[in-house]
Amino acid sequence: MRVLVNCGYLDRFDAIVVGMTEPDREYLRYAIELAKSCPPSTTAFSVGAVITEAHGAVLATGYSREGDLRDHAEEAALGKLAPDDRRLDGATLYSSLEPCSTRSSRVRSCTELILATPISRIVFAWREPDLFVDCQGAELLRAAGRHVVEVPELAHLVRHTNGHLLNP
Repeated sequence: MRVLVNCGYLDRFDAIVVGMTEPDREYLRYAIELAKSCPPSTTAFSVGAVITEAHGAVLATGYSREGDLRDHAEEAALGKLAPDDRRLDGATLYSSLEPCSTRSSRVRSCTELILATPISRIVFAWREPDLFVDCQGAELLRAAGRHVVEVPELAHLVRHTNGHLLNP
């Protein structure tokens, strides 16, 4: 595990912990690729999500607006599994973007949906910018005892996928 000190691109935290393995990097890249399947939107990010069991087998995938224009990626992936599915014990959820903590399109945020499961680890590439809401997903997940890993070295790929929102 290594600690990266704020180098100017993280304005909300002094440090982040990146405890990532090579399989983590591969699954996160898979989630980032899934985001490219999202129908375009000018009011929502394009996000991909992958859920793996403790031993690395993929349990479910999802992307924003996959089945419904209001779907978030984590919500789409979680919707393919029962919240009490035993395979979620020790599971990891990979998301290209920090799981949302506030939503206007649904009652429960992705953070709340994750916390309703035994998923113990969340890995994401890019902190949600304050474009639509002030996201506190990582903080809420950590406060609930979940292990959260941020991988900023892959954030540029997520920003590229969402360039239509960032550079209108």
